[in-house]
Amino acid sequence: MGSLLAFGDELRAELGSPRSSRRLGSSPRSRVWRVELPGTSAVVKQIVDGPDADERYAREVAALRLAARAETPIVPALLATDAGERVLVLEHLDHQRPADDWIVGYAAALARLHATARPEDAGILPRWQGPNRADIDSFLGLAVALQVPVAPGVSDELDDLVHRLDQAPGHALLHGDPCPGNDLHTATGIRFIDFEQASLGSGLMELAYLRIGFPTCWCVTSAAEPLLERAEHAYRTEWRAATGAEARDGLADACAGWLLRGDALVERAHREGDDHLARIPQRDWKWGTATARQRLVHRLGVVSELTADHTSLSGVSRLTSDLRHRMLTRWPTLQPVPTKRP
Repeated sequence: MGSLLAFGDELRAELGSPRSSRRLGSSPRSRVWRVELPGTSAVVKQIVDGPDADERYAREVAALRLAARAETPIVPALLATDAGERVLVLEHLDHQRPADDWIVGYAAALARLHATARPEDAGILPRWQGPNRADIDSFLGLAVALQVPVAPGVSDELDDLVHRLDQAPGHALLHGDPCPGNDLHTATGIRFIDFEQASLGSGLMELAYLRIGFPTCWCVTSAAEPLLERAEHAYRTEWRAATGAEARDGLADACAGWLLRGDALVERAHREGDDHLARIPQRDWKWGTATARQRLVHRLGVVSELTADHTSLSGVSRLTSDLRHRMLTRWPTLQPVPTKRP
């Protein structure tokens, strides 16, 4: 597939011929254009070749159709598709500069997104996949490499954590990468885009993004506690309004799960292969707004605080506190992650 606009005869018959097109920036996994169609502007997205291209296309289409159920729009309208070329044509939306307290509205919109899936949607999207035993071994290996003692019982605590996350109930529509940049702040509210990693599971796994620092994202931010509390309250309020049920507890587990995942220290193209936590003692690297060590120090602090009163993770709380202290002692020039999005 070349860089020419992917807009075949079937799309032209359904939507008309584009009068103009302009290539937009995107990840290496897709090509995106803004086009002018008869009567409207649109965005054309083509999922590019790769071993999982068909799956990513199918996930995005399925997620957009589920999300379209929301009473207040939370995604762009899906105008047409061309499965043969893995092309989606979407409503064009103008993005505005987010407010300083943007995570409050973001959290409310995320709850509305999560609430669009129903139990009978099982199988339409894959179940969310959490950390596994290899992630535990990598994390404990990092502690050994940094000469931080691992107390007896910590490995068992982490095994139990992984099991709880694997069995976490819920059928929420999870975005998969709900990052700054994948949220459009429009005059009529926040809309989410880029659902190539969408899945079904517990919404807490993405509510955790606010505290743990957007783990799959180039743009890490750390909000002040009062703002986090407002955002989490907004999420729970919207979830209750949309579903009639209370959001479950489990934020500490969700954040600890993201801490274990070394793949959440690198962009998606470099995941699923190397042990990235094992690289931390030897080198640091920049991705987006923060380095890997900055990201890790932030996550360690969050998990240490959240698990301090959890008897099921008491050993993990002490270990994360000790690891954070060791990292800041060894690399004293490490700065906190940014407090504001670019």
